[in-house]
Amino acid sequence: MGKEKTIPTLSSYEISNFHLHQVEWLPIITNTKHPDFHINRIDDIVDKVNFQVLPHRKTFYDFFFLKKGSAIRTKGLNSYTITAPAIFFLPAYQITEHKMMSEDAEGYYCHFNEKMIQDIFPKVVLNEQFVFFQYQSNPVIPINSKTLLIVEGLMRRLFMLYQETEYNRNLVALYLIAIFEEIKSVSTISVLKSRKSNYEITKRYKHALTKHIYEYKSIADYANMLNVTPNYLNKCVRTALGKTAQDLLKEMLILEAKTLIKHSQLNIAEIAVKLSNQTPSNFARFFKKQTGMSPKEYASKN
Repeated sequence: MGKEKTIPTLSSYEISNFHLHQVEWLPIITNTKHPDFHINRIDDIVDKVNFQVLPHRKTFYDFFFLKKGSAIRTKGLNSYTITAPAIFFLPAYQITEHKMMSEDAEGYYCHFNEKMIQDIFPKVVLNEQFVFFQYQSNPVIPINSKTLLIVEGLMRRLFMLYQETEYNRNLVALYLIAIFEEIKSVSTISVLKSRKSNYEITKRYKHALTKHIYEYKSIADYANMLNVTPNYLNKCVRTALGKTAQDLLKEMLILEAKTLIKHSQLNIAEIAVKLSNQTPSNFARFFKKQTGMSPKEYASKN
């Protein structure tokens, strides 16, 4: 399976097409497409040994519940081995790739729109309330036998709802929240409780970087998006993380550059223009200053 020209960002309908072009599922789950929610049984994948989904982003959240077997998925540039029983969580707009799945794998794959949850729980922000949906968190949460039985029952009910032509959208949202609360109760990772303005602005800035890195190139652009001044944005990031807003922007540019070098067919010159509208030589100097190696050296090692 070859590299894509670029890393696609997929909507709900595009996710289904993207997966179905690369993975043979049996059977097709439903005759209708639900715009906010999708679920597949891992058991229904025809050829698990050759299962692979190329790098992509989604506008939706997703999670991969593994009852039995093992799998390998990525979050950003990091690769994670998932050994059952466990769940892999991924926030919206994060790059991911599915590399491997064992022949005996069982469980469910699900993606959903956060809005369907906020429609009945207006105060719920997933990456605030559930740490496993944060961009920097470890996405793999092992679960014990008791939680496995609970989550499996909830997933089975979600699968049944999805098969209905017009399912109860509110009921789906309630089951999703129930799953996340069950996982939260057994997770060893604690949610960050701080509500101070500098942490909130920094979190929103990091989310904006992940979502808009190809569109906006300056701190002023992001400050304007967040309705703050560039100085205030920089102050918030310094207080929260001990680094500047520009440092975070550079880190995100490097992460994107590494991802495109590793997973796309773009050459260095095309990446230089796409990411920062620079000449290849200026981009190469920037990349080497941040990583200690040139883009070509990085490509040769990956």
